[in-house]
Amino acid sequence: MGSTNRRRRWAALLGATALAVTAGGALAVPAGALTTASAAVDYATHCVPPPIAGLPPIDGTTTGQITVDNTAPKVGDTVTVTYTVVKPAASNPTDLALPADIMTPTGKVTLGGAQTGDITVTGPKKNDPVPGKGAFPPFSMTGTFTVTKPGAITLSPSDYNIHTSYILELDTPCTLLTPPAPVSETITATDGTQTNTRAITLGSASGAPGAGVTVSGTNFTAGATVTLAGRSGGSQTADTATVTADSQGAFSGTLAVSDKTTTGVVAYEGSAWSDSKGAGPAAYVVIDDTPIPDNSQKLTTMVKAGDLSMTQAGDSVQLSTVDFGKGGASKAPLQTVTVKDFRGGPAGWSLTGKVTDFTGPGAKIGADKLSWTPACATKAGSPSNCQAGSPGVVGGTGATLASTPDGTVTGGEFTVDAGLSLDVPAFTPPGTYSGVLTLTLT
Repeated sequence: MGSTNRRRRWAALLGATALAVTAGGALAVPAGALTTASAAVDYATHCVPPPIAGLPPIDGTTTGQITVDNTAPKVGDTVTVTYTVVKPAASNPTDLALPADIMTPTGKVTLGGAQTGDITVTGPKKNDPVPGKGAFPPFSMTGTFTVTKPGAITLSPSDYNIHTSYILELDTPCTLLTPPAPVSETITATDGTQTNTRAITLGSASGAPGAGVTVSGTNFTAGATVTLAGRSGGSQTADTATVTADSQGAFSGTLAVSDKTTTGVVAYEGSAWSDSKGAGPAAYVVIDDTPIPDNSQKLTTMVKAGDLSMTQAGDSVQLSTVDFGKGGASKAPLQTVTVKDFRGGPAGWSLTGKVTDFTGPGAKIGADKLSWTPACATKAGSPSNCQAGSPGVVGGTGATLASTPDGTVTGGEFTVDAGLSLDVPAFTPPGTYSGVLTLTLT
């Protein structure tokens, strides 16, 4: 009896360290569902009060929400993450009121998609008073992470711990029963490069040797000196001129084109052509008016530019069957996609994909449950080299399947494949579930 009475007295004194968990109730967002950005989500947690409190572990439901200070960061940026426990899986188990500012929370936020890992978050030692038997107050924790990969990055709440400084220094850890928790926030990271919107147009597409062609440009840097130059394939010719962009970044100038091998005209800022500060090439041909010698024949030909196109081996994929009660990975290969880039210019291409939720008999499997492992092969002789996208979540916001970089001369034929894997929750109702994966080539 003496030992039991002492435990009861400690439980009454410690108050906040002996947390009573609200048990039961369905989750507001199923673990397999896709959530909107910065949404409050529910997840099952297992909280263990300090042993001195004399209370057993109790399972319950926590409501949490993740927010960030930047939803569109660049690779290399630092993002500040705030994890708010909107409704802890706990209440004051005693009749005694608990004082303010006795609680210091810590926790983790789980990253998924293009970048994976856990972020450590901490909160200040600050809380409102809690009345006897009253609901435990919400609290927030913050942390940071550095973006290392472009693409859609998901953030989900994870385990948290409540440290209390009231009579004694004690901890009450709360862990997820079935990790990961639903996605609460999604951000889209870019590779940090700015899109080049500079553009030029020519007054004519051909001319005699030495004739002047009018070059008009837009979206250059206001007041910048812009070089106009002829190009022969991937090399610059000796034909150059300079103009100055106006306050709107526009200009119009004349370039005398004499080199008979000219294939196009470019405009650029700085000392030399670059993809980031240039425009073009715009096609231009010098009409060779050199007299033909007697008893000779002049031979000419034309290489015609084509299009950027894609075809796929089929329009349906049957993923493998999984068992009710077990769930797991439902897998299949993507129907092979063939990309043909016959434009003959300096621009590369990007093939991206995004997927809808998988809907079935009275339930759904979230788009964030579909992952892929991309692969890309380049046909021999192609000027460009195909690069496969990063393995990871496809989701509703999308991810890159394959791409080629910009370059002096680009083009070729490419085959793109991917291994698909849908993570089906264990107790998804039996039946057929379907989603639509949309591929976009730009």
